[in-house]
Amino acid sequence: MSAYDDLMAFERDTSALGQIAGRLGWDQETVMPRGAGGQRSEEMAAMEGVLHARRADPRVGEWLDVIVDAELDEVGQANLRHIRRTYERTRRVPAYLAEELARVTSAAQGIWAECRANDDFAGFVPTLKKVVALRREEGEALSKGGDVYDALLDDYEPGATADSLQQMFGALRPRLVDLRQRILERPQPAGLKGNFDEVAQMVLTRQIAAVFGYDTTRGRIDKAVHPFSSGSGNDVRITTRTSLTDPFNCLYSTIHEVGHACYEQTVSQDYHLTPLGEGVSMGVHESQSRIYENQLGRSRAFTGWLFGQMVDTFGDIGIADADGFHAAVNRVHDGFIRTESDEVQYNLHVLMRFDLERELISGALAVKDLEDAWNARFLDDFGFVVDKASNGVLQDVHWSVGLFGYFPTYTLGNVYAGCLHQALRTAVPDLDDQLARGDLAEATGWLGQNVQRHGGLYRPREVIAKACGFEPNERPLLDYLDTKFGEIYGI
Repeated sequence: MSAYDDLMAFERDTSALGQIAGRLGWDQETVMPRGAGGQRSEEMAAMEGVLHARRADPRVGEWLDVIVDAELDEVGQANLRHIRRTYERTRRVPAYLAEELARVTSAAQGIWAECRANDDFAGFVPTLKKVVALRREEGEALSKGGDVYDALLDDYEPGATADSLQQMFGALRPRLVDLRQRILERPQPAGLKGNFDEVAQMVLTRQIAAVFGYDTTRGRIDKAVHPFSSGSGNDVRITTRTSLTDPFNCLYSTIHEVGHACYEQTVSQDYHLTPLGEGVSMGVHESQSRIYENQLGRSRAFTGWLFGQMVDTFGDIGIADADGFHAAVNRVHDGFIRTESDEVQYNLHVLMRFDLERELISGALAVKDLEDAWNARFLDDFGFVVDKASNGVLQDVHWSVGLFGYFPTYTLGNVYAGCLHQALRTAVPDLDDQLARGDLAEATGWLGQNVQRHGGLYRPREVIAKACGFEPNERPLLDYLDTKFGEIYGI
């Protein structure tokens, strides 16, 4: 076998072990016994130790040294790009630190859930201090004297920097704030009324997942506190949640996670268990979940079809017609929770977290002061007071598991989705007619062909630019929001 063949055989085993580690995380969030948390943290640490050792194995460096990139095709060169990047980053992080991060963050997840249930931020502070300190130490090892936050951001969006994102976010913020203000001065559309059987919600949500192309022969839908997608290739699982009075929480969480899952299920089978076999970045991943959820799932055409499904499932839902239903789905309203936010305000939630986590990593903000800083910023941005920690600083799982640098990819994904939506409408002129029939095949097929099948073949911005025919920027998203909500609210 050639050095390249040896390297790829080694990488396949590493990728398979990584999938097993991910399955442990899925299990922890869904069906793991409550008392198993301590043991699971040790299992996760042990698995991370094995993975870290493989990713930093000296043989990987030896193979990379003798392989001539120019002798490989595009796929081979892309594989080497990913392997080389992972190898170099892994070698900078001591094995003890990688294992301790896995151990602490696994345990922290359960502690966060308990503290969230009890609205007890003070009880979570000691654990979060450990997580922040460990991630800061990791960032310092990765940055080699550079920006620590950028080093962490690179885990989720390779090539991005906080400064470049700040420029984009700075361009978004004024128009978002202005649109929000104009909308909130207008009368609000009516919302749903009544209780909605949670078993029936799950039946309907599985039907909608199938409409959007989710293959349940290679996946499953379960319930969890925080909806998420897990896995790649032929085992991609999602979770959702139900609320007796708010079925949109279930339906749109599902559509969002289906966007993530379909990306993973559509990556070329040739790439499975290789560095190209997963989504290329969290920003590109989020572009898929957000365009599924919003530009497609909340469009006037699709909500007209969904209105009929809702009435068939639940009977009287307190809304008389499809236009009223479309307005209810897209109602801009005050709320604490990022995942339940409307399209206009969602990115303001993300920008707040982006700023706060940069301060945490830099040391400018102490963990013990985070709740006060959160509440002050929320009041300034949204105009009302956070009532409890579970509606504020404890609402998201991300920081408890060390995902610093992850939040900005949500807004970056929205920007990418705006660009893709513009290109999709050009490519599929009768898109609305199809959506009105509940037919997503051509829309999701276009995304599959132009984005999803490529996996990690191209760099993040490159895959979006290739799909759209122009460099990604914030204008398509802002124009889409102005047009859509201008029509709904008459502004």
